[in-house]
Amino acid sequence: MKGTLYGIGVGPGDPRLMTYLAVDTIKRCPVIAVPADGKGKAVAYKIASGIVEDLDAKECLNLSTPMTKDKAILDAAYQTAADTIIEQLEQGKDVACLTLGDPTIYSTYIYIHRLVKAKGYETEIVNGIPSFCAVSAKLGDSLVDRSEQLHVIPSTYDIEDGLKLPGTKVLMKAASKMPIVKETLKRNDLKGAMIENCGMPEEHIYHGVDEIPDQASYYSIIVVKEDHHD
Repeated sequence: MKGTLYGIGVGPGDPRLMTYLAVDTIKRCPVIAVPADGKGKAVAYKIASGIVEDLDAKECLNLSTPMTKDKAILDAAYQTAADTIIEQLEQGKDVACLTLGDPTIYSTYIYIHRLVKAKGYETEIVNGIPSFCAVSAKLGDSLVDRSEQLHVIPSTYDIEDGLKLPGTKVLMKAASKMPIVKETLKRNDLKGAMIENCGMPEEHIYHGVDEIPDQASYYSIIVVKEDHHD
């Protein structure tokens, strides 16, 4: 009997925001995998260890994926990660791959998932609370009301067109281009709030574009909302 790969969303930061299903699945799997060079550097591991007992006792695979947009380098890293997981699945061991937020939203995990699945192995995704939902809750308001649209925009690419869309815009991964993102928001006269490290000990809330620093953590989400005139 071959093992199953589980892609598990550990939520945005607070271990208590993990689902029962996520915790139960991790407990059941003899092997875990983290997207970093060792568990000490893996934020997803740190979150899960806050609620899953004896996580340290499990075998841990380090799936190192470089921070680059070079497709050839990334594809090679994903293939290596998939092969590492498949070795365990072949031995009949289930593998829980921990990923921040939700595995279906801009997650590195999904590329590995597809490669493993294409080789005929069982794969399953366990949802986690997405970062922008946690940010919206922390800001104390909805993301969208009634007929409003919601647009999730990866900020490492050009955001100009995305910001012209109606409704609420969620800017993810804004940190690497923060000065450009801020300048674009100001130029378009848009209001935004940002939370850095939502649900983590180092959390910071910025209620306006002017408050947002040029240097911010990788885990920074900006919510741009239209003014409500109810």
